[in-house]
Formats: sequence, C-alpha cells, structure tokens
Amino acid sequence: MTALDFTDVVLAPVLPMGLVAVLGGMGLLVVLAVLTIWRRPGAWLRALGLGALVCALLEPRLLRERRLPQKDITVVVVDDSPSQTIGNRHHQTETALAQLLEKLGRQPGMDVRVERLSAKGTIAPPDTQGATGEDTHLFAALHRAVADLSPRRLAGAILMTDGQIHDAPRDMKDLPRPLHALLTGHPHEGDRRLVIEQAPGYGLVGHPVTVQVRVEDSSPSSPPEARLTLRHGDEPPEVLAIPVGCSHPVPIAITHGGPHVLTFEVEAGPAELSLANNRAVLTISGVRDRLKVLLVSGRPHSGERTWRNILKADAGVDLVHFTILRPVEKDDYTPLAELALIPFPMRELFEAKLKDFDLIIFDTYGRYNLVPFDYLDNIKRFVTGGGAILVAVGPEFSEGTSLAETPLKEILPVRPNGHLIAQGFKPVLTDTGRRHPVTGTLLESAGTRIPGDASPPWGRWLRQVGAEVQRGDVLMRGAEGWPLLVLDRAGAGRVAVLLSDTVWLWARGYEGGGPHAELLRRLIHWLMKEPALEEDALTAELHGTILTVTRRSLHAQSDPLVTLTRPDGTETTLSLTAQASGHAGTTLTVTEAGLYRLTDGRHTVVTAAGNLDAPEWSALAATDRFLAGPVRASGGGLFWLAEQGLPEVRRIKPGHTAAGTAWLGVKANGDTVVTGLEDTPLLPVLLAVGLGALVGAWYREGRA
Repeated sequence: MTALDFTDVVLAPVLPMGLVAVLGGMGLLVVLAVLTIWRRPGAWLRALGLGALVCALLEPRLLRERRLPQKDITVVVVDDSPSQTIGNRHHQTETALAQLLEKLGRQPGMDVRVERLSAKGTIAPPDTQGATGEDTHLFAALHRAVADLSPRRLAGAILMTDGQIHDAPRDMKDLPRPLHALLTGHPHEGDRRLVIEQAPGYGLVGHPVTVQVRVEDSSPSSPPEARLTLRHGDEPPEVLAIPVGCSHPVPIAITHGGPHVLTFEVEAGPAELSLANNRAVLTISGVRDRLKVLLVSGRPHSGERTWRNILKADAGVDLVHFTILRPVEKDDYTPLAELALIPFPMRELFEAKLKDFDLIIFDTYGRYNLVPFDYLDNIKRFVTGGGAILVAVGPEFSEGTSLAETPLKEILPVRPNGHLIAQGFKPVLTDTGRRHPVTGTLLESAGTRIPGDASPPWGRWLRQVGAEVQRGDVLMRGAEGWPLLVLDRAGAGRVAVLLSDTVWLWARGYEGGGPHAELLRRLIHWLMKEPALEEDALTAELHGTILTVTRRSLHAQSDPLVTLTRPDGTETTLSLTAQASGHAGTTLTVTEAGLYRLTDGRHTVVTAAGNLDAPEWSALAATDRFLAGPVRASGGGLFWLAEQGLPEVRRIKPGHTAAGTAWLGVKANGDTVVTGLEDTPLLPVLLAVGLGALVGAWYREGRA
C-alpha cells in the first residue's frame, strides 16, 4: 500500500505557558507603542524580532509522520457442530463460505479471518473448545477470534450457523459491530424429538419409579399419538402409545440392585431432520432398601456365629435370626411354664411375612417335625417366584430329618447319599468355580501358595455330607471329590447348598484359615441377583473413547462373536479374545457420539457415547431466535441462505447503516500505522529571525 505523510507542529515551551503569554503581551504593548507613539523607522522589524523571540520560548518542532494504511479485518465464524450435518446444511455452508470469501476478497484493503468450530459429530477430547458434542459455544469462538484485534481494524463479524447455539449473550455491549448471521437450513423445518422431562437417578428395588417423557413434533401433519418403544436391559421391548405434545408418565420396574439401562425410542414422525433426537438413554441405579434375611439355625453350633457376624457386618442387611434350642421331639419333662424360651413363630415367618424377606438361610436345620409341609411348600413357591434360599447342612442332611425329604426337594439341586465324611480336607475349586464370580477370586484373596505345595492356600475343613448332584453348577469339591458348594436356579429364584458345617474353621484361622468372608458375602449377594456377580453376562464399559466389551461365561469360549450396532445403524462383528476366569473381551475406539448396541444372541447391552440429552442433539431444527437479539443490537443483518441467498457485501463508514434487505456492510475504518518519524526543531530559525530583525531595526534607526 502507498505510504502517507502527515506533518504537524508540536510545542515544548521552555517556560510555563502563562509566563510566555505575559511576555508576549508585554512585547505586543511595546510594539504598539513604537508604532503609534514613537513612530520611529524600523518599528516593524522590532515587532518581527520580538514576536520571533517570544515564539522561540515555545520551542516549536516540525513533526513529520510517515504512515502506512492498515487493512480492515472481517471475522467469519463457521459452525461445524453436529446439527450442521443435517440435510444439506453442510453443503449450504461450504458453498456460501466460498462465495463470501470471494466477495470479501474483492474489497480493497480487506483481510478475512475464518474461525471454524471443530466438527463434533464425534466424541471430543476434554480440552476441545467450541462444539463439544454437547453445546455449541459460537460466541465463545467469536470472542476468541477477535481477542487480538484492534477495534480500529475490525470491519465486522459474520456467523455462519443453523442458529442452534447455546451461549447467546445477555450483555450486548461487548459484541463486535456490525454482527451479521447467515443461517443454513430452512426457517420452518419439521422435526420430531423425544424429551426426558424428569427421571430419577436411583430407585428402590421392588418399587417402581416414574420417568416423565414428552414427544414434540413441529410438523403440522403430526398425528395426535406416537409409539414409544422402551427397552429395559435384556427384557423384551415394550411399546407404548403416548400423546404428542403432552407430558406422559412411564413406569419403570426396579427389579435388581445396580444399574438399569433404559432405552427410549419414539417412531419417526411425518417430517424428520434426523432420528438422533428420537432416542434417549437413561441409567437408573437400583438400590435395595435393606436386604431382609431370615437365618434359621437348627441347633447351637460353632458356625452359627460365623453366619451371624457376616450378615450383621453388612450395613445393607436386616437380619432376623432364630435358633432352635429345644426341638419338638425333645421331652425332658420340664414344664413349659418354666422354660425361658419363646415359641418358634412359624406362621408369622413362613406365611404372614414370608414375602417380606429376600433370602432364607437354613443353617444345619433338620425337619424335626417343627415346620409343617404346608409352610415348606410356601418357601418353595417363594423361591420359584423370585426369592432365594441358602442351605448350609450338617449331619442332619443325611438323616431322615433332611430337608431333601420335604417339598423343598423339588428346588434343591442335590440329594444326600447317606455318607457323612468326618475327615480333614481342603476345599478345591472346580473348573466352573474358577470361572464363577462367586469363587473365581478366592485364590487371589487367599494369598500365595506355599512353594512346592500344589494344594489351595487355605486351611482344612473337617466334615462334609455326601450328596449326588441333580442339577446346577458345582463350584467347590471337598473330601474324596464330593460336591461341596452347588448353585442353581429354580424358576425366577436362586438356590445354594453348602454341604459342610465347618466353614467356621476358616473364620477361626484354623491352619491359616481362609477367605470365608469373601466366599459367604459373594454367595449371599449372588443369591440377591447382584449384577456384578452374574456368571453369564455381556458388559460394555466406555472410558473416554475406549469401549471395552466383555463376555463372561461358565463354559469355555473360543473367540465368541458379538454384533456391534453403531449410532449410524452400521453393524460390525467383533471377535472376542478368550481370557482367564471365563472372560473373553476386546477393546475398540469409538469416535461417533450416540448409542452403541451389542448383542451375542442371548444378551443385549446398550451404552451411550457422549451426552445424548445435550441441547446440541436434542433440538435440530434451524432457528433465528437465539441470534436475532444480538444481531439486531449490533446493527447487523440476519439472512436465511435457503430463501434470500448470499447477500451482497458493501463497505460502509463507521456509524452508518450496516445492513439492508439484500446486502450486508463491513466498515472501512481507514486505520494507519506509523512507519517513520522526522523531528525538525524550529528554535534556531526563530532565534535567527528574531536577532536578525532586531539588528536590522537598530541599523535602520541608526541611519535615520
């Protein structure tokens, strides 16, 4: 650009300006006196000399600046958030941007700065700024783009977006001026979306919770109802008909402790921009109020306290414990009025309040003609209906008073064979036991083995009841390879049988003891259907962008296959690598935000990447309601590209109208920068003129 010269005179008085003014006034009086009173020749030279000397006191300097004109800068902020991928918005944006840059490039003295928000149809790293897949902070990007610009060079700002932004300013005074908006999409787009209005974070097991949902549809031809599909874990999907535009309650059953993953999906409407906002995922944690456990000990024995201590130590367990101290058949002729015992409340426990319990434990309990078969039949129905029973047996199990000779035999997975083994043995994990979550970690918990000893690193038990396995999974074996711990399912409930009454030896530290607390605690929580202890399960965990898929099974797995359905609907078959303890798994990197569904044919699990309830995914229709206020306050213009096309670009003077029906204006600021400076002192010239004039006046008067 051509450099410009600017000349100016600056003053640096050697005396205060007031004193200089007084001296100048006195000099003026002298000049007037000489000219009017004395009328001597050369008076005008005296006046000239005196004026030059007074001006010399101001020490004037001639300052000459060389200035280079600066180009104005127009900032263009381009929105590349996920909603900009809807329809042809991306094509609209790129086409309009190319044309806009061409028009701005034809303006003399104009530079353009383009700021693009990173495209986030993917899962953004934590330090990414702008559109995070959750919110579109368009004005934050605008302020970053103009932060290092001088206001004297800023010609204006242009936003290219669909209007779905989430940081519209309330204070308009700091906006770049003028601010224009070029909107993609269409002003009256139709779309259906699912809104989760209210959802609890947790719920009590056995008590349903309510999720409030609403279906919004901006299409004028929308029907009054829409079908909503609810998927609750592995359960069959449930289809509901709910009204459009109204809040609707959806009851959710909390059936177990731990996370409940819920997927809501509403059918497509008559006009759809995307189905991404037709889905929602919720996770509700199931919390047990307190596990109610009934422990019935058939007789006082050393292991009774072990069971009691384990159950009382668990803050989530509410224990009711009865010990049979005097069986019915015992007759020592003691009058009943003199016994300090209470009657066993059979009716209250096994009929009236049976459903209040979650788990029943029979500890070395024999039939003893104490509990009628009708009550035992109630217990059988309690278990098959979803309850749980744990039977820890002693010698009584191999006798005629065994619970295996009652209606409970239909749910017990073992039958006693009459053998009672009274010898020391170390419990050994079976192959199934090494894979099962209840016992799979016992070896690690027990510590290291003794060098040279291949036996398990724990102490012996001293008695076991022989039994034949009818069904279920044998996790531990004892003396002579007889089954020791057997788990099974009965209807909707669960059953466990421990064929020894000497587990308490581990608690007492006999021969080093063993992991009794972990074994019994995990056994009880498996019976309570703790999700983390499911032996046959498919899980998916997302940490950042890494998705870990794990398949757990009691049976050997040779690279099982899992089908992965991505948010865009594409399917991928994953081959899992067999690992230790019945696990098989793999990891993969996911970049697209949305729902990932995995299934192995038996189990289905859903996990969500990114925040699907974020505003960026929720509302997808183009709008001007967030930008109209800021644009109007800055004096700019708002244009729909689909209807008005790209407006013309004009240069305007600061303070003038910045937008019209089909044009937008950018300021011509005319800013310059100083590139050179020449400083010429005028004091020598003034002194020479003043002295010369005085000498000339003296010479002239001398000749007169």
